[in-house]
Amino acid sequence: MTLQASVSMSWVNTVLGAAQRLGLERDALLKAAGIAPAQMTRDRWPVDQITRLWCAAARITGDPGFGLKAGALVGPASFNAVGYLLQSAPSLRESIAVVQKYQRLISDGGRLQMIPGTRSSWLVYHPRQGKLSFSPHQIEAVLAAVVAFAHWVSGCFLRPLKVQFSQSSIGPMAGYQAVFQCPVEFDQAFSGVLIDNAVLDTPLPQADAQLARVHQQYAAARLAALSPPEALAQDLRRWIDSQLYGQVPTRSRAAQALGLTPRTLARRMQQQQLDFSGLLDEARRDAALHAVANTAQALADIGQSLGFAEPSTFWRAFKRWTGMTPAQWRRQAAARAAALLDGE
Repeated sequence: MTLQASVSMSWVNTVLGAAQRLGLERDALLKAAGIAPAQMTRDRWPVDQITRLWCAAARITGDPGFGLKAGALVGPASFNAVGYLLQSAPSLRESIAVVQKYQRLISDGGRLQMIPGTRSSWLVYHPRQGKLSFSPHQIEAVLAAVVAFAHWVSGCFLRPLKVQFSQSSIGPMAGYQAVFQCPVEFDQAFSGVLIDNAVLDTPLPQADAQLARVHQQYAAARLAALSPPEALAQDLRRWIDSQLYGQVPTRSRAAQALGLTPRTLARRMQQQQLDFSGLLDEARRDAALHAVANTAQALADIGQSLGFAEPSTFWRAFKRWTGMTPAQWRRQAAARAAALLDGE
């Protein structure tokens, strides 16, 4: 079973709003992206469709900071029904947990993971692209959105301890400093924001437990109505994504994480015609395509980090996924990025 990632119109409108602020009209952008205006009446877009929108916006505006500017525009409207719930959470850490729980209402084209530490915690973004490679602007927008999101729920500017990207920089360092106001590194193992635990756990001024319960009921109902038959598949895929860079994910460990017995999970998967090996292969594919295209990490190291014991095994899997070797995919991605920067 292949899961089709999609995004809500609230996130689509964030991209369109950023383009309009730079003087690009909505219909002109839609036309450049090959998207009919009638698509604006939909509740959600396939992730490849918004990727085309991102690429067209970056190409036409010619602004290397477009993603950062789009992310900085994030506000309650960008989070759909989840926005109300976020504003009543007791702390920034709890707000982030709400985003993780209800992220599919905003977009399932990626996943946020919190990696707690003694004094600080990483908030890591794992993109989940479709057939098209994500525009690097999409990744930058998400991390910029984390800072903007923290600002409007807390009323204070979030100054991260560090920000890093798994991709190379696409604009002047001054643009990154203006948004993050902290050290920024590129070509790292993952994309994420490092936040002081004291900041994450400071009580928020608008915390309201009663209001949070009301909004949570509404958000839960929206999530259930979105696509009930796929709930198990989505939960499995999110869990697999979170485990890719540790032990090789197994079905028995997935059952434990989901609070099910191995037999119950096996029965539900059979009922929904889900194959654990297929979901794992899909997750590895998405992670590998992104890492090869957007980082300078050694190809053999990427394969090893995803659980492939030998480089040859990774090479064969990559050729099966894409029809190319990892080196060919990286060269193609580099050519696309160069064309994007040149405005071609």
